[in-house]
Amino acid sequence: MPRKFIQRIMPNHETVRNSRSLQVFGKLLHDANLWHLNRRSAAGGFAVGLFCAFIPVPFQMVLAAAAAIPFRVNLPLSVALVWVSNPITMPVLFYFCYLIGTWLLGQPSQAFAFELSWQWLGHSITTIGPAFLLGCLIMAIVSSLVGYFTISLLWRQSVVSAWRERAQRMLEKAKQHNSKH
Repeated sequence: MPRKFIQRIMPNHETVRNSRSLQVFGKLLHDANLWHLNRRSAAGGFAVGLFCAFIPVPFQMVLAAAAAIPFRVNLPLSVALVWVSNPITMPVLFYFCYLIGTWLLGQPSQAFAFELSWQWLGHSITTIGPAFLLGCLIMAIVSSLVGYFTISLLWRQSVVSAWRERAQRMLEKAKQHNSKH
């Protein structure tokens, strides 16, 4: 079940391989291990993608691909999962990260209003920045671990279930065969 589900949600290999933003990796993208789908590569792809989704930088897809290559995990999954933090979900996720950071640092949360200016950015980095970055790091670690172990567990349960079904079918076939003789 996890393999079929993951294959349905995974982007096309050629689309990812030919992405302009990933061309910087050149021949590294030709490693077959980056495109295989097994328990290790899927769980690792989830971990890398979810970790990178909580890193507040532009070009998270490139960052996920750069991490997937040395870890030799499924690159399309890694790249696709950074979209957990997309323009719609990002404000909520990053505000939650900020709240976690303030809680861990024992600071009260500060009211702020976004302003597109260098002055606001410089001021915010010193006031809300530490709590925000700590919250992002904690959420990146927690989400990647939860993703890794959840996919590993679901994959293992799926394999065990398939083995049991196969054993049951074989047992029923043997019983039918024995009853005929």
